[in-house]
Amino acid sequence: MKLLEDILVIDFSQFLSGPSAALRLADMGAQVIKVERPGTGDICRELYVSDVMIEGESTIFHAINRNKQSYAADLKNPDDLFKIKQLIAKADVVMHNFRPGVMKRIGLDYETVKQIKPDVIYAEISGYGSEGPWKNLPGQDLLLQSVSGLAWLSNNIHESPTPMGVAVVDIMAGTHVAQGILASLFRKGQTGEGALVQVSMLESILDFQFEVLTCYYNDGKQLPVRGAVNSAHAYIAAPYGLYKTNDDYIALAMTNIPTLAALLQCEPLKQFTDSNDWFAKRDEIKSILAQHLATQSVQYWLSVLEKADVWCAPVMNYDALVKQEGYRLLEMEIKVQTGNGLTVSTTRCPIRVDGEVQLSGKGAPALGEHNNQIEQQFGLNTHLQDVSK
Repeated sequence: MKLLEDILVIDFSQFLSGPSAALRLADMGAQVIKVERPGTGDICRELYVSDVMIEGESTIFHAINRNKQSYAADLKNPDDLFKIKQLIAKADVVMHNFRPGVMKRIGLDYETVKQIKPDVIYAEISGYGSEGPWKNLPGQDLLLQSVSGLAWLSNNIHESPTPMGVAVVDIMAGTHVAQGILASLFRKGQTGEGALVQVSMLESILDFQFEVLTCYYNDGKQLPVRGAVNSAHAYIAAPYGLYKTNDDYIALAMTNIPTLAALLQCEPLKQFTDSNDWFAKRDEIKSILAQHLATQSVQYWLSVLEKADVWCAPVMNYDALVKQEGYRLLEMEIKVQTGNGLTVSTTRCPIRVDGEVQLSGKGAPALGEHNNQIEQQFGLNTHLQDVSK
């Protein structure tokens, strides 16, 4: 039995944050019905992150919407809206990531939905919360990385602020709303109560930075200072960073500098015996290290450091990663099949329960692919009646 078997999720969300949460619920066995606008569907269907398309749609849509059903409905059409309300009457979870006020204008805000299904778990993701001067700003990942201070943590001090190369704000917000939904479902199982789960992308990415923000709060509001050389963390001492060798890059984490100096046979490093200097003089230490590490290959340095249990790793791209036995053993790459029979390679759910991974071979749905199936399963009709009865 799947962990969330018999849980019905009605998902109005688009792009990445809400759909990433719904994906995780689907992976664990929930029936996720993705409600989309007829004709265009989720805008993510056309949100291309590369020139790779699958069935004329973006790869990111296929990655984040596998194992879901698509129900096309015009929420401005009274008949379609009535069918959606019938679905909601049977749902355990309703979720969206529209800007504040949008669902109220449609007539599917929490208070209205609660009248239809009193014990519903209603989850919503906003960009900046439901109140305040920022509430109507677009909740887009790069913009949130920029506003939240995250972009100022990467790169060297004399270089520009640098965003992460993945949609980290979207995915963190999706993770947090999924956690809220799961906790609320647990409480509902005990008490029968529903819940309103609210997550803003800004709160999610601030929580993501809890470590550095706590330093800032308790250090007289001193801003984090990125290093000038091989900076990888504003608050961590040398040798923490990525270094060029004579053939590629190597990563060094927290390490005792005198020990490192002896292992590398790097005489200039041996002078840094005071651990306080490892942060205060981190740029000087890293400059010495950078020059020394450039004299040998990554594999040479790994052979020296790994057997001494120094925290280090090669810096790999995807081509190198997928050739590693450690990667292959995880079996993270799965193949799913769309309703049109196309096979798509993507990543699987990373969660194991009782040693088992959560797998499904269903690919992302075509727009409106499951309308007939869903209408038959739930007996949807356009005969106007009180669906809360």
